[in-house]
Amino acid sequence: MENLIDLHIHLDGSIPLRTARRLAKLEGLNSIDDTELRRRMTVPPDCPDLNAYLAAFAFPLKLLQTPEAVEITTYDLLTELRSEGVIYAEPRFAPSSLTTSGISQEEVVEAAIAGLQRFIRDQSEDIKVHPEHPTLRAGLILCMMRGRGEEAFRASMDTIHAAKKYLGRGVLAMDLAGAEALFPTREFAPLFRIIRGLDIPFTIHAGEADGPDSIRDAIRFGACRIGHGVRCLEDPELVELLCKKQIPLELCPTSNIQTRIFPSFDAFPLRKLLSAGLKITINTDNMTVSDTTLNNEFAKLKEACALTSNEMHMLLTNAKEAAFTHLT
Repeated sequence: MENLIDLHIHLDGSIPLRTARRLAKLEGLNSIDDTELRRRMTVPPDCPDLNAYLAAFAFPLKLLQTPEAVEITTYDLLTELRSEGVIYAEPRFAPSSLTTSGISQEEVVEAAIAGLQRFIRDQSEDIKVHPEHPTLRAGLILCMMRGRGEEAFRASMDTIHAAKKYLGRGVLAMDLAGAEALFPTREFAPLFRIIRGLDIPFTIHAGEADGPDSIRDAIRFGACRIGHGVRCLEDPELVELLCKKQIPLELCPTSNIQTRIFPSFDAFPLRKLLSAGLKITINTDNMTVSDTTLNNEFAKLKEACALTSNEMHMLLTNAKEAAFTHLT
């Protein structure tokens, strides 16, 4: 399948295996084979909830604590996405999670932009030789991480300043990610007042581990899109509001099943979401942590939810219209 669009994909959760192998060697972890790498980077089959799912990021994050690692991973992930037939992607990451080596958030963002720019240059050279190859366009989303206290606030402010500085220079938008049930969306109103004042577009993870009120808060803050948002179905009035405002939902089916929001693909409410008239998109969330691809997401929805070709076309059109970049 080609001409795919992934609006919700985390850089740290989507490190290609070959890249992880290279980064592990740079960290001096030469004894880790591919089997062990997969075990450390993929969510276990018996994952009980979102908090356990998030624990699977510990090792991938360990591999991304230098500018070199961030640049390499950005480049390699975009290369991987292009090989999958993806024509547009918005990889997202939290710069505050990649600074344990002492580098600044701005240095992290600059490294990711360098990886993006190198990919664009190499892709241009490839297309000169192979004009039949697909072209991938991409931009970055910077995530603030949910938390409380002065340190968490300062980290979020640093992310906001980095987003503003590099907006239009590789960075497209912002996001709020992390343990939604532990740190409710409503607590972040002051930060989003600042973000709105700086004219930075944003999406928010909401309606995943927490319920409809989280989505309502995200809408109230001015979110252009909702990350996940599947629990809107618990509130018919909220569904009507999302439809009225045409706010896109960034659905990630495999991830939702692994975090136990739904027990299986057969139970994933695709038909309810479509019937409600919601503007939904299909995304991977974390290719490596969830062991999936965008092709895989669509194939499973086609098998379990009887997704038709016309519906697939509509979902891809939704993604095109929801992108933070104007796509023709």
